[in-house]
Amino acid sequence: MRITLVTTTVARTWPGTLHPIHTLLLAGSVPLFLGALLSDIAYAISYEIQWTNFAAWLITGALVFSGLALLCAAIGWFRFGRHQGRTCLYPLLLLVTWVLGFINALVHAKDAWAAMPAGLILSIIVAVLISAAAWIGLTGCGCRAGGAK
Repeated sequence: MRITLVTTTVARTWPGTLHPIHTLLLAGSVPLFLGALLSDIAYAISYEIQWTNFAAWLITGALVFSGLALLCAAIGWFRFGRHQGRTCLYPLLLLVTWVLGFINALVHAKDAWAAMPAGLILSIIVAVLISAAAWIGLTGCGCRAGGAK
């Protein structure tokens, strides 16, 4: 009796899912930006200055998480997306979120009275953008480089 073994190699052009660290960084930035939005709303209601301090720290943490997630997305795009000539919405959305989040951090660095209402408006925009980026990144919609196939 003769047994023949056949070995095949499957080349994966696109990763099946996000890397676990990338997922952690992306998912971790969402509650931080949302927490900053809620802190801004609390300040707008109560005028307690400590709420703007909370928002500033939450924005700083969110910028660290989203910046590292942006780095992971850029690496994934350069590894997989650029070679196929496809554009990717997810890294672009993360970049816009990070830039507006940085501007929001600069606004929150002002005095509490000077930070409003621009800080609240920026927090709303950034919270919506990071939620959309997380949705796209974690479901793979609009981008095959780094999302689910």
